[in-house]
Formats: sequence, C-alpha cells, structure tokens
Amino acid sequence: MSLTIGDVAPNFVAATTDGAIEFHDWIGDSWAVLFSHPKDFTPICTTELGFLAAIKPEFDRRGVKVMALSVDPVDRHAQWAADIEETQGTAPNYPMIGDADFVVSKAYGMLGADVSGDAADRTAADNQTVRGVFVIGPDKKIKLIMLYPMTTGRNFDEILRVIDSLQLTAKHKVATPANWQLGGDVVIAGSVGNDQARDIFGSWKEPKPYLRIVAQPA
Repeated sequence: MSLTIGDVAPNFVAATTDGAIEFHDWIGDSWAVLFSHPKDFTPICTTELGFLAAIKPEFDRRGVKVMALSVDPVDRHAQWAADIEETQGTAPNYPMIGDADFVVSKAYGMLGADVSGDAADRTAADNQTVRGVFVIGPDKKIKLIMLYPMTTGRNFDEILRVIDSLQLTAKHKVATPANWQLGGDVVIAGSVGNDQARDIFGSWKEPKPYLRIVAQPA
C-alpha cells in the first residue's frame, strides 16, 4: 500500500504497552505522531525512544499524541523499556505497539504485503524499512511522512519544527519558508489573492509577486 500526504491514515486495532487501542479513537481530536522501529533492542532506536521520552512535554504542549511501533510482541517491549531507561535515562512514557503480525507495518507501506512468518525469525535488517515518522492531523489525514535509514537517528527538533509549521498553516493562510523557526517571517499562501491578503494581513514585503512575506500571525 502506497501512502502519501493527504491520505487518511490507515486505522487499526493493535496491542500496545497501554493496552489494546483503535488508532483513530486514540487520536481523537488531537494531532498525532506514529514512529516505527524494525526490532526491539536495536541501538539507534534505543537512543530515539529514550530521547523522545525526555522531550515528550514538548509534544504535549503542542497537543500532539505520540505512539511508537516495533515489529516485536508487546511483552518484549517491557524488557526493552528497562534497557532504554538504564542507558538513556528515561523510559518510554507513551504507548508502544507490538506489531508482531506486521499488520500496521503493512498498512503503512513499510513492509510488503507478502511478509509473513514469526517476527522473532526476522532481523532488524529484514525490517529496515520500518523506520518511518507519520504526522497525522485531527482530521486523521497524513500531514508528513519521513523515512530514515537504520544508521541515522531521527532529528526530533526537525519533527517539532514541522509540527509547528503544520499547526500554524492549518490555522492561518500562510506557508513557512526554508529553515523557518517559530516566530520567524512567513509567506502568504498562494491560494490567497491580493484583495483577500489585504483584508487579512494589511501589507507585506513583495520581492516577487509570488513571494509575499509577512510576520508570523499570532
């Protein structure tokens, strides 16, 4: 299954470290991040899970729920969580899906439809494509997809930056330029004509007719 931005995030029922969940019900009216891992007890994922636990208040402050996934059963996650706390200083404080039947990984296009068998027989390299980040809006549509190799840890500052942009641009008729950070100037959306822009923004800087720059709306 090939997913892209704007698609409805596949719903699913899964076992997690917080009990069984239905994904869309769990999201509710919030934003959500689903980030996936090829196997428990893998080194880079260990650092990511611990780091995310430490900065989870940043996601909470933005009204974003976080859920992790690993292609292993839930009962192994508890053992891994202990290792994460020991080595990273913070144990996961968000639900972790046990995807030992590959249902979620397949639904999100991270594993092929023909994958089967016992998850315990598969190595992290077998599951190396299960390294995705999916940001999902309250409308249950996918807003961002990021795929990482196993050798590169994820940049959570960038994930938070994109969430800030997504939430801002969902509320206001603007877009954010390259390397934008919260509080920086933004660009009036191309879908907004000049007459409407004057009503909303008053005036703007215009290096080119298609590049109309304004201060970030409050």
